[in-house]
Amino acid sequence: MTKIADVIVPEVFNPYVVQKTAELSAFAQAGVIATDPVFDKLATAGGKLINMPFWSDLTGDDEVLSDSTPLTPGKITAGQDVATLLMRGRAWKANDLATALSGSDPMVAIGDLVAAYWARQEQKTLINTLKGVFLAASMAGNKSDISGAVDPAVAEFTASTFIDAAYKLGDAESKLTAIAMHSATFASLRKQNLIDYVFDSDNKPIAVYMEKRVIVDDGMPVSGGVYSTYLFGAGAIAKGNGAAPVPTETDRDSLQGDDILINRQHFILHPRGVAFQSASVAGSSATNAELATAANWVRAYENKNIRIVEFKHLLS
Repeated sequence: MTKIADVIVPEVFNPYVVQKTAELSAFAQAGVIATDPVFDKLATAGGKLINMPFWSDLTGDDEVLSDSTPLTPGKITAGQDVATLLMRGRAWKANDLATALSGSDPMVAIGDLVAAYWARQEQKTLINTLKGVFLAASMAGNKSDISGAVDPAVAEFTASTFIDAAYKLGDAESKLTAIAMHSATFASLRKQNLIDYVFDSDNKPIAVYMEKRVIVDDGMPVSGGVYSTYLFGAGAIAKGNGAAPVPTETDRDSLQGDDILINRQHFILHPRGVAFQSASVAGSSATNAELATAANWVRAYENKNIRIVEFKHLLS
């Protein structure tokens, strides 16, 4: 009988799961989530909160040069973006993995299952983060809410209202490259023949709307017929893979005859430019519900430098 401990080699399994999770993430494939060794280093630095200082843009008008009047020095100021370290884990019994254990390469089969699980969980985590971010009052400049308009046509997702939402970033609108929407929103756009398709290097179709890649997820917020659609720029979300003390281990419940696989993840999944406040985090790491809390977020960058817009609308 094949046992989990016989096929799982943590030194191989751990990086495989991290790499495969990124491959399966729709947000990562669309370029919304950016991974970088710098983020990985921050995620392993220790502590619940991760400080990411930045230099603010230079301001003030230029001055006319003069032989008698010196230039007036302006101040260079620094700001502070703050991410939170997310510490998550899950355990499975062998019965949950029985089919994978019977495969020709059980470690890869189990790794694929675990990576697919984490890709789904990270997507849930990101959506809850976006909920909290756009409930924060300081993010009003990145939000277009037309859902309360008296005229239903004005409150609906149309090409015109979408363009208005995109231009919440002003002349930085061109940085927006992807859209995440509920399947009902996607279906509405398809019925209007507004979705185009391009093909990747493997000849697989990729949905686009106004030249922006479309991500469809039914976890997108919807309440009372009001849908939230999110517009993203490339790298709007920073992803850093940390190091749990014991990322993967196996165990056995001899009395039950069950093999157990335990997988732990430490990571940051942070909307760049919106600082996490930990105002209401009760445990060692923020839960999805705490990420979705307005009090835990405050804008750190200028609005147009935050490459995310929330578009709240009705459907036609």
